[in-house]
Amino acid sequence: LIATEDVRFYNHSGIDVKALLAVISGQITGDNRGGGSTITQQLAKNLFPRENYTFIGLVFRKFKEWLIAIKLEKTFTKQEIIAGYFNTVEFSDNAFGIKSASHTYFNKPLEKLTILESALLVGMLKATYKYNPRAHPKAATERRNVVINQLYEYDYIDKKMRDSLFLCPIILDYNPDIHFEGLAPYFREYIKMYLKDFFDKVPKDNGEKYNIYKDGLKIYTTINPKMQQYAEASVQEHLQDYQNVFFNHWKGSDPWGEFPDEWKKTIKNTDRYKTLHASGKTFIEIIKVMSIPTKMRIYTLRGEIDTIMSPLDSIKWHRMHLQAGFLVMNPTNGHIKAWVGGTNYKYFQYDHVNINTKRQVGSTFKPFVYTVAVDQKGYSPCTQVPNAPITFEVGNPKWDLDANWTPRNAGMKYGGSPTLKRALSQSLNSVTARLMHEVGPRPVVALVKNLGFDSSTNIPPYPSICLGTMEISLYEMMGAYSAYANEGIYTKPLFITKITDKLGNPIVNFYPEQKEVLRPEVAFVMQEMMKGVVESGTAKRLAYRYGLKGTICGKTGTTQSNSDGWFIGLTPDLIAGAWVGCEDRYIRFRSTNLGQGASLALPVWAKFFQKVTTDSTIHFDLTKPFVQPPPEYRTIIVDCSKYRGWGDDGIAPKEIEDYQNQYDNTLDENKNDTINYDDE
Repeated sequence: LIATEDVRFYNHSGIDVKALLAVISGQITGDNRGGGSTITQQLAKNLFPRENYTFIGLVFRKFKEWLIAIKLEKTFTKQEIIAGYFNTVEFSDNAFGIKSASHTYFNKPLEKLTILESALLVGMLKATYKYNPRAHPKAATERRNVVINQLYEYDYIDKKMRDSLFLCPIILDYNPDIHFEGLAPYFREYIKMYLKDFFDKVPKDNGEKYNIYKDGLKIYTTINPKMQQYAEASVQEHLQDYQNVFFNHWKGSDPWGEFPDEWKKTIKNTDRYKTLHASGKTFIEIIKVMSIPTKMRIYTLRGEIDTIMSPLDSIKWHRMHLQAGFLVMNPTNGHIKAWVGGTNYKYFQYDHVNINTKRQVGSTFKPFVYTVAVDQKGYSPCTQVPNAPITFEVGNPKWDLDANWTPRNAGMKYGGSPTLKRALSQSLNSVTARLMHEVGPRPVVALVKNLGFDSSTNIPPYPSICLGTMEISLYEMMGAYSAYANEGIYTKPLFITKITDKLGNPIVNFYPEQKEVLRPEVAFVMQEMMKGVVESGTAKRLAYRYGLKGTICGKTGTTQSNSDGWFIGLTPDLIAGAWVGCEDRYIRFRSTNLGQGASLALPVWAKFFQKVTTDSTIHFDLTKPFVQPPPEYRTIIVDCSKYRGWGDDGIAPKEIEDYQNQYDNTLDENKNDTINYDDE
């Protein structure tokens, strides 16, 4: 660092007059070589970052930095100043400080760095992204060699060593120094990104920006530590069991066989490929290198293990792991109580809760269509609707299609006139489509936008949205479902309550953002509808398999080709949503009985609530009822005891019941058959 940035560091008192005069002379003659700032001045700048000043303001700022540098020199030793500088520089890849950078790029403690590695890190400080050895190895090598030459120029090394070091390639052991361990790693990383953006818009009173690393801020979040532990444990427990089912399902087969182009993209997106490509190797040469078995550490749901595996096989191994997103919140105030973005933050840093992570939502979108029908048409859970195909015709201005569209039920099973409650509990596509045919897609789009969906979420006004074909984040879905549990009032998810400075003085307080979206009666009717999903529908295993009985309503969801499994369940005090699938959407279960939301996602929800209900310190009561509108304000019948709503006699055909029992038994045995009777 001294050889490159401040060769007279031990001889000045914060300002290098000789270097400063050289800069001024260079400005006059046009031979500007930059520099002039000592390490101490750079530390002053790091401690008090510059804003966007005018030229005059920048001059005054420079004088202020000189005064701070002189004060630092009087207060601290030279070694403390160097240590302070190294601890306040930010590298690429979320590495803050030299210790973090050493671990990130070389996976070793600081004291074990070699000359080559040290020169590389010091070289990065000129422009951390431009000289990032992972993203720009050629530029990083050239810059590293500049640093090595500086060592030679100032007699730290001889010419022979310099020339030999010039020839050495960059060898990384990339291991991002992010907080892998501890509670809520995905949430902590999201908070970090959120705060950086937030403080860009909320500066200090003097106009300077807050620094989340150095200003000693105290961030008060809504996370409940016990619930977070239970949420993480529930994800791990379910996936430890179900991952084996997934591996057995694909045993002897190659998910990538039908998608060679996607497999090629996956390879090209790896850091190893990018590094080899930057060194000049062709794709074929890189594949040969990546096919060679080598020692490596890989992830398993039961912990890391050391093994011998080719990089290509390593990619397949990790991409074959199921991922999960799980979010728990209080619907009345929006407080997020648990946030699980994936299975292991060290190996899988893609956060599946984040509002920017969007997946197809499948049948979890259907309640929104039912809601519009209830609100506009006054439909009751007891309203009977034909379970028959319906066609959206070309030429109708309500949907403006280029061709007729006739959605179908899975297994092509039709017949009878189920009640809406029964139809939602069985997730019948034909009934949802019929409701969409009546109300039109535009009122549905208007409703979900009013339920807090982000502007980046594309909900086109086409009939197909009734089956959940669009991509929405778990974060957004949870906010939208909050209205059903909170008397029709949408509550935006909230994860910070306040921020104070290091002395405890308040900087900002955060309050729930709420608005009434549904009439209380409509929310109440939809609760009754979704209770049917739990009582006798696709989520009925919550009671008979997991022993969860009480006030629960919700909806399962399964997307096309079983790429995504969902379950969102509501109680008066807590609502929770789970998503499970693979990062590559074409890697999925090939049978719906194994890949549907009730099998993939619902168990996470169930295991979490098992833990919460048995922990007396949390004071959660699953039997607590939802708030109901007073009888005098109810206009819609919700007691459907007189209607089972399948056949003309109101009795469900025996083959339907047999089908459901066969389905449940098949799952219990974890068999891989091709039965496909889930109407999602």
